Amino acid sequence: MFYKKNKYSFLIKPLQLILDCVSIFLVLFFIADSRFYNIGFIVYTLSFWIATSFIINYYQSYRYVNVYRITSLIFKQIVIFSFGFFAYFGIFKEGEIVHNQFNVLFFLLLTTSTLKYLFFFSIKLYRIKGRNYRKAIVLGYNASSKRIIKLIKQKKSYGIRYQGYFTKKQKKGRLGNVNESFHYATQNQIDEIYCAISEFNNNEIKEITKFANTNDINLKLIPDFEQLYSKNRKPQYYDNALMVIQVDKLPFQHFENYIIKRVFDIVFSIAVLLVVYSWLYPILWVLIKLESKGPVIFKQKREGLHGEEFTCYKFRSMKINNNKEEKHASKNDPRITKIGAFIRKTSLDEMPQFINVLKGDMSVVGPRPHVKSFSKEYKQEVDLENYIKRYAMKPGITGLAQVSGYRGEVKAYSDIKNRIRMDIFYIENWSFLLDVKIILMTIFNVFKGEEKAY
Repeated sequence: MFYKKNKYSFLIKPLQLILDCVSIFLVLFFIADSRFYNIGFIVYTLSFWIATSFIINYYQSYRYVNVYRITSLIFKQIVIFSFGFFAYFGIFKEGEIVHNQFNVLFFLLLTTSTLKYLFFFSIKLYRIKGRNYRKAIVLGYNASSKRIIKLIKQKKSYGIRYQGYFTKKQKKGRLGNVNESFHYATQNQIDEIYCAISEFNNNEIKEITKFANTNDINLKLIPDFEQLYSKNRKPQYYDNALMVIQVDKLPFQHFENYIIKRVFDIVFSIAVLLVVYSWLYPILWVLIKLESKGPVIFKQKREGLHGEEFTCYKFRSMKINNNKEEKHASKNDPRITKIGAFIRKTSLDEMPQFINVLKGDMSVVGPRPHVKSFSKEYKQEVDLENYIKRYAMKPGITGLAQVSGYRGEVKAYSDIKNRIRMDIFYIENWSFLLDVKIILMTIFNVFKGEEKAY
């Protein structure tokens, strides 16, 4: 069915296209020089805009799309459309001087980009207020489906209303078994079904798929939790028949990316050491020495690239003790000094690690380095292959796991599992912009203060 249950999401794409075409027409009609921008150029411009937008899926609308994806689409559209815009003058106006073509292009791109952002945020706000929603149920109840449920509940802007879950297992809170889910879905006008495939065999998956297709319900299969760790494996087809799995290099293993990351580490570290560390060190030296005896800089062996140990530097935040490597810092830990509590809360204790970055032991952003004794413990609790994958990259002063809330004391199995999951995601999806984003989030958290920073 093209349209169902009073949902109007199918209008979003054509409405955006119409608004952009109208804005392009108005810019050309009121700003362009009529001697050169005639009806032929208007038709050419609109046709090229529509063609490029469909090529890059500029108007593809997904509820889970974020602002970074929108910005990426706008950038691609700008680049391709700009080439097409100037190509017109090279083909049809060769040798003629068109005075305001740059102004025209600027206003075209400014107007369409502004509309794109306004439309995006307007829809998000509309959905947050409870409009344009979809009802969803979940089949199966494991680590993967729990994450989906949590995400749907948190992200109100997705416009998805979670109704409950169905599973074979006798679980508290379930709405019923899988067979009962079919009746529930039809009676309650469910729009989407999220199915944890690891809990069902092939025949059951086929039955669920058939039901979803018959009743015009969107079916989304959730892979096993562990499968989410690896995104660098791509299928390749030999002679259009035999499929093999190609394991790609990690992003930073490409030489050009390695150079970009290392140069940034050096430049950023020098800037921090000169602008901040140079005056912070003498102040903290006095405060640390006044409160407790011992060195200002705390040195500890930690695991780095390829699992090799290096000496990690930190401002000392504890009294001198004998179990510094056997026990995590905990809330209200008596070993932590008053000034130590402050610098840990603000992450200033990590500042000397910029020296480690300059030495090449660490990177500004990466998985946090662990003490060897803790690593042995963690390897027993998570998939060994995934844990060892952390050794492929230099450890970082900050990381995706830390800015995502997985830092500090490990109290439960899920703490270290989520931390490793975020580390592996970062390693497999590294980009320079991701590093910048993590650094900005870290700075924000420093001023905001973090609950687990103790």
